[in-house]
Amino acid sequence: MAEVAEKTEAAASIEAAAGTPAVKTVELTKRFGGTVALAGLTMTVPRGEVFGFLGPNGAGKTTAVKLLLGLLKPTSGEGWLLGKRVGDLQTRRRIGYLPELFRYQSWLSAAEVLALHCELAPLPRSSWKDEISTSLETVGLTDRARDRVGTFSKGMQQRLGLGAALLGEPELVFLDEPTSALDPVGRHDVREIIRGLAARGSAVFLNSHLLSEVEQVCDRVAVVDHGRVIASGTMDELLGGSAVRVRATGLTQADKNALSSFGRIDDEGDLLTFAKLEADRVPELVAAIVARGGRVYEVAPRHETLEDRFLQLLEDEGK
Repeated sequence: MAEVAEKTEAAASIEAAAGTPAVKTVELTKRFGGTVALAGLTMTVPRGEVFGFLGPNGAGKTTAVKLLLGLLKPTSGEGWLLGKRVGDLQTRRRIGYLPELFRYQSWLSAAEVLALHCELAPLPRSSWKDEISTSLETVGLTDRARDRVGTFSKGMQQRLGLGAALLGEPELVFLDEPTSALDPVGRHDVREIIRGLAARGSAVFLNSHLLSEVEQVCDRVAVVDHGRVIASGTMDELLGGSAVRVRATGLTQADKNALSSFGRIDDEGDLLTFAKLEADRVPELVAAIVARGGRVYEVAPRHETLEDRFLQLLEDEGK
């Protein structure tokens, strides 16, 4: 009876752990002297979600990742990964990490690099062969398993780094610029790998400057600037609908300023893009342009991209 009770308690513990978020932070803050690198980061990333963490250089993204991985200590605030406080050693073994800047020993083969990571994890030695084989196949390096890393292109080294991050089937994977050195085929492959991780229930925390890639693969994103989150939500929540692009001539700057009543204008000379303009107002917009002496040659719907929204958020933050 005691053994049954112990097994039931263990199963309940595992089930409870599986129900916790992959990442949770409350007012996580880091200061370096008088400089605030991260200011009060509060967020929750569920398991099975691909979460994009975006911002310009120096915004605090790398600091946040280092705090979550236990590589830095926070000035204040708290964080949890997979239900345990940040820094828990056992939890680190369930996390994969691909840093933006990494170097592998040029004299080692790809398989030897992965074997080293298996030992550092540490993974049971009996599993190494299968782990290394699966990892190489996943990132498309099976044929180069015995080749020295020093002969690899930057893109191939990035694939190898991703392979190292996938060892041991991690429940949470941090990827910092995982596609920056890859060609279009490589970026497609990484997107498929990320989707596969989410499908099996792992969470992916993704830093990337390639916003078109983020838009294709992320469930939610947060935009950080000057150490604090300035916007977050699903793609639909952040982008908030379509825009309308009009190609028109004969408009002065004063005319264009007057048309701002239809929404924020992205002015590219004869091409004017009106953000978040409702479809039923398009005839009214065309009539207003004609009334001011403009000639309209084209009206086309245009979906607002994540890059559009990202730049606008940073512009608004700077005002």
